[in-house]
Amino acid sequence: MTIRLNQVAHRLDDAARTAQAIPQLDSALSLDEAYAIQTLSMACRYERGERRIGIKMGFTSRAKMAQMGISEMIFGQLTDGMLIENGGSVSRACFVHPRAEPEVAFLLRAPLSGRIDAMTAMAAVDGVAPAIELIDSRYKDFKFSLTDVVADNSSSSGLVIGPWSRADFDLSNLGMIFEIDGRVKQIGSSAAILGHPINSLVAAAGLVAERGLRLEAGDIVMAGGATAAEALSPGQLVRLTVQDLGIASFSLVA
Repeated sequence: MTIRLNQVAHRLDDAARTAQAIPQLDSALSLDEAYAIQTLSMACRYERGERRIGIKMGFTSRAKMAQMGISEMIFGQLTDGMLIENGGSVSRACFVHPRAEPEVAFLLRAPLSGRIDAMTAMAAVDGVAPAIELIDSRYKDFKFSLTDVVADNSSSSGLVIGPWSRADFDLSNLGMIFEIDGRVKQIGSSAAILGHPINSLVAAAGLVAERGLRLEAGDIVMAGGATAAEALSPGQLVRLTVQDLGIASFSLVA
């Protein structure tokens, strides 16, 4: 079993590293096995020198659940190799099926793990920022099951973090405008993220604890897409404006 999971993990790591699509995985995989594959695949990145910087939450809005036909929250791991400078650029050649979605990110000043409430989660937050996640399924035709996507690090591929602000104001219903090349593609609200983005942080603490992990001080937690994701093409400028938080942007170059 361990040998098989290792083989799948290395195949997924190679697919991400070379930006080459692969077929979907064995449909008999359990969720536990999928997370084990994710851990093994991420270990390859860490062995190459990347450093874990936090986690991303997936399927935290009805729009994302409906878009992908999945109804269970998941998480993936973020590394410093995925960071894109705010206002910077990244090459299309790094991705198989690049898509982007508007999010809110948290920066933690204290660890979190297990069953917690919103007050405990907020007390651990050092900052909040507008953020864009680049997602990229390594599977052919962007088609996958729940276990497929979990094994593939929940499609996490890149992130852009805007300016950090203190989280001492109401985050429950911040307007969000998502543009590509100056054209509005999505209009949303932070309320679409589980009713309030802090609920995603509460869920994150519980999900990682189930896998023997915890959120650490200094971690970034991407709260999940507030709208459906938008497919990207080379040469596009992607920009997110979040009420009271500011702007995050990047360009996808050829």
